[in-house]
Amino acid sequence: MDELTRLLSDLVSIPSVNPMGRALSGPDLLETRISAYLESWFHDRGLSVRRQPVAAGRDNLLARYDAPDARRTLLFDVHQDTVPTDGMTIPPFTPRVEGGKLYGRGACDVKASMAAMLLAFDRLCRERPQGSASVVLACTVDEEYTHQGSSLLAETQKGIDLAIVAEPTRLNVVHCHKGATRWKIRTTGVACHSSTPDLGDNAIYRMARVVSGLADLAAELSRATPHPILGAPSLSVGRIEGGQSVNIVPDGCVIEIDRRMIPGETPTGCIDQVRSFLNQRLGGLERVEFDPPWVRMPALDTKIGDWAEPLAAAVKAATGRAPELIGVPFGTDAGPLGAAGIPGIVFGPGDIAQAHTRDEWVELDQVRQAAEAYYQIALALG
Repeated sequence: MDELTRLLSDLVSIPSVNPMGRALSGPDLLETRISAYLESWFHDRGLSVRRQPVAAGRDNLLARYDAPDARRTLLFDVHQDTVPTDGMTIPPFTPRVEGGKLYGRGACDVKASMAAMLLAFDRLCRERPQGSASVVLACTVDEEYTHQGSSLLAETQKGIDLAIVAEPTRLNVVHCHKGATRWKIRTTGVACHSSTPDLGDNAIYRMARVVSGLADLAAELSRATPHPILGAPSLSVGRIEGGQSVNIVPDGCVIEIDRRMIPGETPTGCIDQVRSFLNQRLGGLERVEFDPPWVRMPALDTKIGDWAEPLAAAVKAATGRAPELIGVPFGTDAGPLGAAGIPGIVFGPGDIAQAHTRDEWVELDQVRQAAEAYYQIALALG
């Protein structure tokens, strides 16, 4: 087993599951164990690393390479957490290599990119090539849920010329993506015995009218003026919960909304749009309440300009082919960074179609090419 495969296997074998807002507990949760592994990995190679506390038991890890006579500084950003393992058909934390692929939770999203970035960073520190950029390597927390790690990173990092954010892009260069805001809407009513429903006020019936209105708004959004690359914005109701028992008229119901934003839209504007639409559709918002959003992920729209040619050359030098310059519908850590004034692109091995899947895997050849590409990017953008 070569060094990269061994490192990726180690990373996959260490659970770092983001509970995604659920009331879960256990040793597989949060990034504590993988942060400790990464800290040891840096120290074993004589590399300095520091912790940036984000939340209880959750720390970003930051390491820096100062290149000789560097004109620019790059940020390499890769997240430590994975989504949960519900429904997986393979052992999630027992990495398996078969047919040139490595299987396990996080193999694609994004521990493959993490292994590649780590080895590229270590190589820069050992070889200290002339003409390269300086690099800050940030291993962030909570990317999969509320992006607390990258939001704090964006507030505290200064002097960054360009961020390279690790996500599975099939080694293409992503310069724009949609953002997201997520919040809950609650309806309230009056509970009573179901044998006399006229004595109560059914919160689920009220929510049904809300959901019907949101379906109409979602259809309108699909016909809105699209972004030239990302297409139209969207809205989806992903969860609904209400009532206590079938023989009780429900006094409460709650839904969760996912609103995907295109560049130029804001979370506040999107929520106000929903509020105004429902107010008009329902003739008022009596007993309809909006919770504050728990996700406020900005869209990304990097003006790549002069970066495009050296990025393409660096990736081609590593992979043998020029990358496509593309946009994607999912959000990344590049969103908060871009909103804070740090331009960024998204780049990494693997296919988003394999992320979060029941048998998650990544092609090892792509991971090897990514390690070379991250190194070449540092050289080309110096």
